Amino acid sequence: MAVTSTRIRLGALLGGAVLAATGVSTAQSAAAAPSAPVAADAPSAAAVTKLSHSDAANRLRGAGVSWTSSGGCSDRNNPTCTSFEQINLTTVQGAITLKGATGCALTITGGTETGHASGTYSHWNGYKLDFSPTSCLSNYITRTFTNIGPRPGDGAQQYKSGSGNVYARESNHWDVTYYNCGGC
Repeated sequence: MAVTSTRIRLGALLGGAVLAATGVSTAQSAAAAPSAPVAADAPSAAAVTKLSHSDAANRLRGAGVSWTSSGGCSDRNNPTCTSFEQINLTTVQGAITLKGATGCALTITGGTETGHASGTYSHWNGYKLDFSPTSCLSNYITRTFTNIGPRPGDGAQQYKSGSGNVYARESNHWDVTYYNCGGC
């Protein structure tokens, strides 16, 4: 069977988890699978590895990244908690890469807990973290990454890293979307 260079992207939302696969397909599977056009600058939805809260917390702690919770908890179903349950491995790696690149103290204020905006690349689906906006972190982001303008909807100023991750300055934190680990 001939192999095509067609990339097939399938995504389904099931119980809050994104199931996605990309890659090279055979001519037979390309004909069998529906394909939708993908914007040239859209990130590729690749298969993701999900972590438990304790695994993510251990990795972050080991890299010197801290976190806080207004509720003093880690329950994913409580919006006052900060949870890492079902976070993507690449999101945790991205935070660790950011810590190493900036040399700044990093404090996570939001993870995968309920209460954030929905969507494919959302907190709940493991793609986003919120960080305290220290002057060290803010200066690094605004001086190192490319300003791509305000985010539609809320007007948060956005900055895009060379790897494609997006940093949006909301009123009291940086909302970061990790499409990849940021060069880990």
